[in-house]
Amino acid sequence: MASTTSGDVLPTGARIFISFPDLFFIPEWVIGGLVWILVASTRVFQENPLGWVMFVSVFCFVGTTLWLFIFACGGNQSSFWPGLDAGFHFVAAVFYLSASVVLAYITILIGKGSTFDINLLKTYRLDISAVVMSHVATLLYFLHAIFSAIRWKRA
Repeated sequence: MASTTSGDVLPTGARIFISFPDLFFIPEWVIGGLVWILVASTRVFQENPLGWVMFVSVFCFVGTTLWLFIFACGGNQSSFWPGLDAGFHFVAAVFYLSASVVLAYITILIGKGSTFDINLLKTYRLDISAVVMSHVATLLYFLHAIFSAIRWKRA
C-alpha cells in the first residue's frame, strides 16, 4: 500500500531554512521570544490578564522550538506530519490573535493613566512594543498555517 505523501513533501535538515513555508520558523521563534521578553519585563497588576499572553508566548516559543528540531532532525517523514504542521500553526495563530487583542486592550487601559507616572509610561511603551510584536507573530503563524495547509492538501 502506497503512502499518501511522498518522502519529499516535508523538508529535513538544513533545507527547512530555505523551503517555504518552513523559513517562517526562525522569525516566529525570534518574534515570539520578543513578545515573551517584553511582557515579562513589565509590571503586572492584579486584575491584569497578561497571564494568557505569557502562556501563549511561552507555549508557541517552546512549540516552535520543538517543531524546528523535529523538522531539522528528519522526524517529520510520516504521513500525518503535514496535517499536524498545519494544525499546530493554525492553533498558534488563533492563540496569538487572542493574546494580541488582550494585550492591546491592556495597553489602552495603561495608556490612559500613563501621562503622570513615569513608571507607568515605561510599562506603556514596553506594552506597545509587545502589541506590535504580537501582531507580527500572529501574521507569521497565520501565513505559516495557510501555506502548510496548502502543502498538506497538495500531498
